[in-house]
This record gives sequence, structure tokens and C-alpha cells, in this order.
Amino acid sequence: MDHSLSELANRRQDPNRGLRRGLLFLSVVLVASLSGHWLIQDGHYGAYALVPTVVVISMALITHRTLEALMAGCLSGFIILSPSSAIQDMALAGLEVMQQPTMGWIALVCGLLGALIGLLQFVRGTEAFSDSAGRLLTTRRRAMLGATGLGILIFIDDYLNAMTVSAAMKKLFDRLRISRSMLAYIVDSTAAPICLLIPFSTWAIYLAGLLESQGIASTGEGFATYLGLIPMLFYPLIALLVVLLVALGVLPALGRMRVAEAGDELVDDSSAEQADEVQRQITPRLINFVLPVTTLLLATWWFGIDALIGVGFALLVALALYAAQRIAPLNRMFDELLGGFQQMLLPLGIVFAAFLLQTVNQNLGLTETLVAWVEPLMQGSWLPGVTFLLLSGLAFATGSFWGVYAIAFPIVIPLAEATGASMGLTLGAMISAGAFGSHACFFGDSTVLSARGCGVTPIQHALTQLPYVLLAAGASAILYFLLG
Repeated sequence: MDHSLSELANRRQDPNRGLRRGLLFLSVVLVASLSGHWLIQDGHYGAYALVPTVVVISMALITHRTLEALMAGCLSGFIILSPSSAIQDMALAGLEVMQQPTMGWIALVCGLLGALIGLLQFVRGTEAFSDSAGRLLTTRRRAMLGATGLGILIFIDDYLNAMTVSAAMKKLFDRLRISRSMLAYIVDSTAAPICLLIPFSTWAIYLAGLLESQGIASTGEGFATYLGLIPMLFYPLIALLVVLLVALGVLPALGRMRVAEAGDELVDDSSAEQADEVQRQITPRLINFVLPVTTLLLATWWFGIDALIGVGFALLVALALYAAQRIAPLNRMFDELLGGFQQMLLPLGIVFAAFLLQTVNQNLGLTETLVAWVEPLMQGSWLPGVTFLLLSGLAFATGSFWGVYAIAFPIVIPLAEATGASMGLTLGAMISAGAFGSHACFFGDSTVLSARGCGVTPIQHALTQLPYVLLAAGASAILYFLLG
């Protein structure tokens, strides 16, 4: 038995072992954070700005738990800022995060998507889709290519992509003995990267507006300018190429993915329950999956690519369809809706903690610190490559992707103009860095949703896909340096 298998076996025998080690590590970090507060002068935190990020990554690797690691990182940051009021400041910052419109939108979208998927599973709609797809996707290669194709097809929003593809393909992958980790990798690889490559998406709309606000494109021309940047989005392009090579069997299972594919992965599918008598009497019908999901996609697109409105219409259509068929009493269907919503509480908790971490990092000046360290290198032909590496690190460390764009554009664009660097490559590097962060960060929203939908933990998903993510990131960095 190799080291990875031994580690998994030990974790199963003593599930609290990692948590105890994590608490010991946290105790040391909190003492260091407390002492660090008194060493800081003039409000410049310097290297101490990295402490919350280091704590989050270290705790996650030690405990294999995401929410606890994020909260520990936040606590260490608030202690550095003000030891005497750290708990109070953390509580107030959490309240501010919950009051943000973005957090409210995410909570509603994710919760209602969970409710819709819970309803689809109850009426055996996902089972009907899996059975229908299984008649065509009869081999490992076909199933993986089918999942990739479905991910490309659902390009409107990364949240819709992550939740819909995982729900549709999970049973088929189980039947063909393909690991949940592999499915999570495919789902995540066709979330943010595809939203950037097919520009009729939430990501493209946001970036087009950002290009106009920064003066790169004139009013009304942001979308056309963004279209011209797509060939320079190296990370999304290479990430898509890599996942296709994996699906075709050209690239083998690497690292921890090899362990998962050998059938020894920890599945965290708490939403799976035994079918009761009511559910067993329901006949699986393909229309019960296809019509709500089609409504979800069309309504999202029709109403300005707003997933909240789309999922609202999808729920109404689903309930009307199932009530017309008299599949089950309405009170039972609403119970399933609430159960699906409850299954999203942990992912929502992780997203909330990631937003809280962003607040801590902002107060500590993490972005300004890292930019100041690498600014001597951000010049001329090196600018696109350095920009990609720096912003990729920031996006991964903070779990903020659109936020990194908003911060970086006003800094990097003047540097590109002043140094004569290629503006197109520099913009492509900045946008690609956000895609890397969304793909790689284990507490990023689409990564958490991909893991949750596929029934694995976020840290397990992040580690199993890591070799492929690093391969795409390394190739992208080389291209930005060479072409810069």
C-alpha cells in the first residue's frame, strides 16, 4: 500500500487525528499572531499580511476540512489587527459580509439550486437522464467526453454549470466506476474557463463592463474588445485542452487522482438517502429532468443572464409539471425542496468564510504588499508573465476572482502603458489569473459547488485536480513570458 492509501486508511480509523493536529497548529499560530501585533509598526503589516493565507492552506492540508481552516485564518488575521477586540471585530465583519448584496445573491442562487436538484432527485429525473445518457455513453471515454460536452453547453454561469452537470452525470459515473473526483475535475474545468471562452456569460459581461470603466474600451464597445482578447486567455484554453486530453485517455490519472481512480476515495455524499416507498413508486421520466433544466438555462439567458431569476422560473415549472402528474403530495415535494436547500448550508458557509477572509486580507493590505514586492519585475516584456503569476497567487490566496480584477486593472493597465508592454497579453494574463484562481482555490465558490455536487470534499477535489491545474498554469506562464 503506497503512502496515499496508508494516509486514507489512517484517516478512516481516526477521523479526529487531523483535527487535533490542526488545533495544535492553530494554537501556535494564534500565539505568533498575538506576538506579531506588538512587532508591527506604523500600521505596515509586511509579511504578517500573509499569515491568514498560510493558516488557511496549512490547516486545510492538516485537517482536510475547509470551513474550519477558513475561520482559523480569519481569526488569526483579526488577532494581528487588534488582539483586544478580535472576536468582536470578526463578528461585526461577518455581519457586514452577510449584508452585502453579492452574498445575498449567492445564498439565494445556491440555496434554490440545491432545492431544485433535491426535487429533481426525488422525482427520479436525474436517474432518468442518467439512464438515457447511459445508453449512448457506454464507455469510460464517452462518459467523460459527455460530461465535458455538457459542461461546455452550460456556459451561461459557473454556478449553474457546477450544480447541473454534477447532478446529471454523477449516477452514470458511479455505474461506470469513474471516480467522483474525476467528475469534479471535469465539472470545475468547464465552469469558469468555459464562461470566459464563450462570452455570453456572467463573467464576460462583468469583464466587458470593467474594460469600459477603465478606459480600455469606449462605451458600448466593451464586449467587442473582450472578444478580441479571447485568443490570449491562455489558461482557460489550455485548461480545456488538458481536460479533453484526460477524457480521451491521452493524459493518465496523476497524483492523488490516481488513488481516487483506483477506487479508494472518500465520498462525502451526505445528500444520498435510501429511497422510501413514495419515491420507489415514482416512474423515472426524462421530461421531468429536461424541462426544468431547459427552463433554468433559457430563463437565465432571457433575463439578462441572471441565475436567480432562472432558478426561480425553473422551480415553478418543476412544481407545476410534477403536480400535474400527481407524482407526490405537494407537502412532500416542498419537504424535498427544503431538504435540498439545507444541503447547501455547508457550501454557503464556506463561501461566507471566504468573503470574511477577503475582508481580513484587505485590512492587512495583502494585495498592496505583494504588488510592492514584485513591482520591480513588472516592467516591459516581463509584465504579462509576472502579472499572471502574481494575480494567480492572489486569486488563489484570497478566493476573490472578480475582486482581484477590480483591484488589479487600475494598477496593471497604467504599468503596461508606461512600460510599452503588450496591452492585449497583459489583459489576457489578468483575466486568465482569475480563471486559475476560480479553478484551483479550494474555497472558491465554483470549486466548492463542484465538490459538493459530486459528493467529495473541497480539499479532496482541489488536491486530486492539482496536477492538471498546475500543468495548465505552468504552460500559460511560459507562453506569457515568451510572447511578452
